[in-house]
Amino acid sequence: MLTVYVNILKPTTMPYRRLPNTDNARIKALRAAYKKGKDLPPFKLAYTQSTFQRIQLFIHNFEQAIQHYKSVFDIQIENSKEYGIVAKKARIYISHFIQVVNMSIQRGELKPSIRTFYGIEEDANSIPSLATEKELLQWGKKIIEGETQRNAKGMTPITNPNIALVKVRYENFDEMYRQQKIFQQNTARAQADLENVRKTADDIILNIWNEVEHTYKDLPDDLRREKAKEYGLVYVYRKNEISGLSLFGRSMQGII
Repeated sequence: MLTVYVNILKPTTMPYRRLPNTDNARIKALRAAYKKGKDLPPFKLAYTQSTFQRIQLFIHNFEQAIQHYKSVFDIQIENSKEYGIVAKKARIYISHFIQVVNMSIQRGELKPSIRTFYGIEEDANSIPSLATEKELLQWGKKIIEGETQRNAKGMTPITNPNIALVKVRYENFDEMYRQQKIFQQNTARAQADLENVRKTADDIILNIWNEVEHTYKDLPDDLRREKAKEYGLVYVYRKNEISGLSLFGRSMQGII
């Protein structure tokens, strides 16, 4: 019988470590390293005591920063639902008021010059843009002030809707608008604080991983990575390397 020896070389693949890029991944990495620091005596720990102290002092603050950002962001989102409804109502009432003015002018019941009370051009028979918050605030104020001036001069009030209803909807919107701006500012401030804390988290994690890999640098690659993973290090293969390993596995099955 002829024996054929086949020399198959396993493709050289080297996974690379991937630093966390989400807050959940950062917390997971820090907790893994922190657990090791609590469970092992200093002489067995793969990173330094000064690094352990940094983790110990930092991790709770990081978790609090994440929770605070989530809390203020949730408040902003929850408020924005009601805010959207209130803004829509204000837009409808202001728009309808101007439509009634225009229709009264078309029927000859009011003169075109009446538009100037509201800050609208005399010959402008279309509704001003109310698309943005700024436009809604601007035109709502002009409409209310203009109609108040007309009423003070004894002119016939616009009805259906009357200015009292428009004013209620406008003031509700104005109040919600100011509140929403405060919520947005709170969220922006919390996000900026979290961004700064993330930078510290990334610096600590990078330091942990460097120290752990340095401690295990003399071990074979596979064993070094297994040891390092216990401290939260993450190793991944590139897509082309995964494909190469799959092809290698299939070729081995064919030979076996």
